[in-house]
Amino acid sequence: MNKNWFEESLKLHKHFRGKIEIKSKVPLRSMDDLSLSYTPGVASPCLEIAKNPADAYIYTFKQNSVAVISDGSAVLGLGNIGGIAGLPVMEGKALLFKEFANVDAIPIVLSTQDPDEIIATVKAISPTFGGINLEDISAPKCVYIERRLKEELSIPVFHDDQHGTSIVVLAALYNACRLTNRDLKQLKVVISGTGAAGSNIARLLHKYGVRHIYGYNKLGIVRKTNYSSYNFVEKELLDEGILLNPKENLKTLEDLITGSDVFIGVSAPNLLQTSSIQKMNRNPFVFAMANPTPEINYEEAIAGGAKVVGTGRSDYPNQINNVLAFPGLFRGVLDARIKVITDEMKIACALAIANVIKQEELRPDYVIPSPFDKRVVEAIKKAILHLNNNKETL
Repeated sequence: MNKNWFEESLKLHKHFRGKIEIKSKVPLRSMDDLSLSYTPGVASPCLEIAKNPADAYIYTFKQNSVAVISDGSAVLGLGNIGGIAGLPVMEGKALLFKEFANVDAIPIVLSTQDPDEIIATVKAISPTFGGINLEDISAPKCVYIERRLKEELSIPVFHDDQHGTSIVVLAALYNACRLTNRDLKQLKVVISGTGAAGSNIARLLHKYGVRHIYGYNKLGIVRKTNYSSYNFVEKELLDEGILLNPKENLKTLEDLITGSDVFIGVSAPNLLQTSSIQKMNRNPFVFAMANPTPEINYEEAIAGGAKVVGTGRSDYPNQINNVLAFPGLFRGVLDARIKVITDEMKIACALAIANVIKQEELRPDYVIPSPFDKRVVEAIKKAILHLNNNKETL
């Protein structure tokens, strides 16, 4: 029986009045309890923190807390619906943090979409939290906001739409190569979509060592002749050689993917057909992640000869979903009290996710673990802590 997820979700949210709540960790049953948790006893931790602000990590929930912050300018597949309309998504994010990694996350939606106002607001509230998770903020301003906050705050800042997606894509691609005994660094990759997700997928793959990456967006094939039409993020990809400049005789997305090994879509529905996949190299990998309708549907990609197909949907194999990355990543950085999330940490996170699946378990329809696989968060946390400990001993 097929459920109507939209109607059922509306009923659930209405019934529970949202998906999260705050619960106390200490008893409050007597005047003694009140004196310990509130006045007069609470003065003691306040004074300790006043002497040494870092003691907030000892005496408050800061050490396990993340703010999930959005201006609602790019919510899921819904576009710019505003902060308050995006609140159910931010609540959902907080739910995932708690259920998968026992991180206390607080959803905060903003009434401004001005980048500098967002930065000022996040900085103003940052003392409360151990980390900042930016969510559903449109590109390219999301890149500007995150870069500024990383420079100006002493707690980890992470924009999940950029980095969570790129981590899970790298994990899936790594395992597709393990399955087929191919060298990831030698693959020719085409990315459709150069917004928050697409631009960072290109960056992380390039950081890992992939050198043949091409881009496509709503203006067509990304090339230097269109340079003046691009935003600063897209210009950087060309300037830094992350996206290669294709031959001028290539005009369409189908032209671009002809002879390629990998298609990664974070763009728009129904851009490709079965015949498009047939023009790729033998046994290509197709990650078509536009939601809810991918760039090419699963069955058509398989019919075209794709060896491994991933989507953003839970009703098909190989769901490439950010929830595999951010809970474990924040669990690790909070436990280690890491101030900046680096590319090396993201790569370590991706490899940890990939290696949850043993070599003998890999199949074309199983190159990425389920978010409900309890090994994932623990593997990521261990990878982050291991990397951090090694750096400390250098």
